[in-house]
Amino acid sequence: MKMLLTTVAFVAFTLSLSPASAAMMACTGENMTKSTAMMMGTADTPAKMVANKEMAMANTDMSNGKMKSGCMHYMKSQKAMMAK
Repeated sequence: MKMLLTTVAFVAFTLSLSPASAAMMACTGENMTKSTAMMMGTADTPAKMVANKEMAMANTDMSNGKMKSGCMHYMKSQKAMMAK
């Protein structure tokens, strides 16, 4: 949880946006918080496990100041959750 709050703070200050498809949520602290909350409410599936790993990598990268890499992992997390 501490890592998530750190990520939200970093992203809120950088306002990093990704040119991903319109269906994807932009890489902002608010959207990352929403995505994390949505993932917690879903059933445990292989896709959710991949999404959780990608979100963890996004948190780590953003905590280390690697915003571009963090946003890329966040987008991969969203794609994994859309996979069935």
